[in-house]
Amino acid sequence: MAEIIVEEKGKGGKKKAKKHAPHIDMTPMVDLMCLLITFFMLTTAFAKAKVMDIILPEKVKDPTKQEAPRISASRTLNIVLGPNNRLFWYPGNVKPEEFNNLPPLFETNFSQDSVNSIRKLLLERNATLAKSIAAKNDLVTRGELVVSQDSLHNIISKIKSDDATGPIVLIKAYKKANYGNFVDILDEMNICGIAIYMFVDIAWYEEKMVETAIASAPATSTN
Repeated sequence: MAEIIVEEKGKGGKKKAKKHAPHIDMTPMVDLMCLLITFFMLTTAFAKAKVMDIILPEKVKDPTKQEAPRISASRTLNIVLGPNNRLFWYPGNVKPEEFNNLPPLFETNFSQDSVNSIRKLLLERNATLAKSIAAKNDLVTRGELVVSQDSLHNIISKIKSDDATGPIVLIKAYKKANYGNFVDILDEMNICGIAIYMFVDIAWYEEKMVETAIASAPATSTN
């Protein structure tokens, strides 16, 4: 241990060295360590990466034997991500004999204040399923159904899988669409509780439909 030497005057004016052992108060260091530990614990929790759960289709072993999924036309809702943050949709599907008479695209947007927003459209078409999920959540809130959060999540997942009324949303991206709209439409699917949605390649006739819609209304989109 280090020593501190202090000179003192003795009798007769002689200088006498006196040794003192140094003392360091560690109490402030303990407080500082507690603050640092708390700081790192909080910042680590807040810095968790935000991810989205996307269910991908199973890998096809033999494409020649793979049948196209049968989708009810009455429940099908096609959403097309267009250029310059524009968003389009149309119901049902296009039959081969309709290629020369393609249906029109309806334009919508991501604005929450707009009466023509994609969220309003999705909530209207998903009203029955949304009511079922809301009723189950109300039972838990009132205490009539006591389950854990994991169990409630499983119950809601079962309700979604058994649903036969909600829309089947097919999301397609035009060649000039941006990635930000891809994330936005994913958020809308989760907010509106859409049970079945998937990303598919845009068809050539849908690209033609987008180009026709843009030519007829070049500046009607509001985001």
